[in-house]
Amino acid sequence: MAEKGLKKWIITVTMVLACMLEFLDTTIVNVAIPHIQGNMGAILEDVAWVTTGYAIANVIILPMSGWLGGRFGRKNYFLFSIIMFTIASFLCGNASTLTELIAFRILQGLAGGGLISTAQAILLETWPPEERGTATAIFGFGAVVGPTVAPALGGYLTDTLSWPWVFYINLPLGAIAAFLTYSYVKETPKDMQGKPVDWWGILLLVVAVGSLQTVLEKGEEKDWFATGYITVLTVTALVGIALFIWRELRTDHPVVNLRLFRYRSFSAGMVTSFVFGIGLYGSVFIFPQFCQTLLGFSAQQTGLLLLPGQLFTVMLMPTVGKLLKKGIAPQWFVIAGFSCFFVFPTLMSKATLSSGITDFYFPLNFRGIGIGMLFVPLITLAIKDLNGPEIGQGAGLYNMMRQLGGSFGIAGLATKIHIGNGTHRNYLLEHVNEYNPLFADRIREYTTAFSGKGFSPADAMQAAVAAMDRTINKQALLLSFTDAYQLLGIVMLCCVPLVFLQGMKKKQVALPADAH
Repeated sequence: MAEKGLKKWIITVTMVLACMLEFLDTTIVNVAIPHIQGNMGAILEDVAWVTTGYAIANVIILPMSGWLGGRFGRKNYFLFSIIMFTIASFLCGNASTLTELIAFRILQGLAGGGLISTAQAILLETWPPEERGTATAIFGFGAVVGPTVAPALGGYLTDTLSWPWVFYINLPLGAIAAFLTYSYVKETPKDMQGKPVDWWGILLLVVAVGSLQTVLEKGEEKDWFATGYITVLTVTALVGIALFIWRELRTDHPVVNLRLFRYRSFSAGMVTSFVFGIGLYGSVFIFPQFCQTLLGFSAQQTGLLLLPGQLFTVMLMPTVGKLLKKGIAPQWFVIAGFSCFFVFPTLMSKATLSSGITDFYFPLNFRGIGIGMLFVPLITLAIKDLNGPEIGQGAGLYNMMRQLGGSFGIAGLATKIHIGNGTHRNYLLEHVNEYNPLFADRIREYTTAFSGKGFSPADAMQAAVAAMDRTINKQALLLSFTDAYQLLGIVMLCCVPLVFLQGMKKKQVALPADAH
């Protein structure tokens, strides 16, 4: 039964707060990695597991969250997750060794993965059916704002205080969310209680998804299949996924209900969710890398650059929810959203080394508009044919696909940049010779400039060659980012035809209170 008045808004704020913490912690730690590395006296390869472990644990628990909520009760499971997330945050900040920090981050990821879909289900049951488009839009606020403010907030906390504060910031907010959940959220029936536990399904899910996520997180760093354990994990993931699908389709009480894929709209929705994850997380990855690596921006400056575009997202999502309520087909918003998102990488692919802050507001605003148009309609289309408990199960799979899309997107873009950098550098070096008048003129300019600073002729020539090498490296990296932006744009645009598989006729989706 839907809530009314102040209680409805207290529950809404609680769910958004909890989920914003989870989405925030997905990326906020990245800024603190160099500080953690220096403090722990560890190499970067080992410290990277602080983020990798969290991501793996997170994506494993996501598809199971609907089943866990049904077995233990949605309120109980959500309350347990937010308390465990808060405790794990405290333990992360107090970790004295890297091993402890990685272990506590995995615990934090397991707890955080339980927050997203469970909070979404609680939020949907709190609002009346005719207003659930608005509820989904409000939920999207936390999902979008969290990863966006993370770099700026993480940079500020790390520079002003110290790296443990990227974890300690969760403590008061987590405590407030836990108290409000205990006080205001109603318990739901434990539908799965007493039914057999699909232990084989859980084991295969952990092995398959854990192996796949590890490959995506570490593959580019380890040169993919040139490293033995990446090859082994890839095979393990493929075999594990095949066995998991076989198991879940044969058991009467699956931990993940794969039979939902019999609905064409849901199947297409999983693909669009995956592509949305590529765009959402891939753009948050590539843009800061571009600004900080090539243009010398700080993490805080980059984070602040992203904020204006998010204002468009925040303003659009409730508006889109209201328009959906009035009967406008969600497919039109999806087509417009992916088209707007396409504008962002297209304009960014034209950026140069002399681009400034004002050059990025226009493409970033298009990104924000695209996200605002996509967030609510995508899940509306995905679950429009589902009924009862299927809706919560579908939401868990939907969120997992978005997260996996983000992992695939980041891995793919990082690999594209890495390979493109070498390719473009080799191409540019082919034109670096004394017979190229442009090269000769540039070397002469550099040599004259260094000579004017008091360098000897030999030292001036050596410094000029080094300066030219740095210029070539920057240009090669710029071209590789251009390629990556173009690839991102093509992927966004290719998703539009999938919308037509979901039908252009709007079907009203009344999400029942017992969805989990």
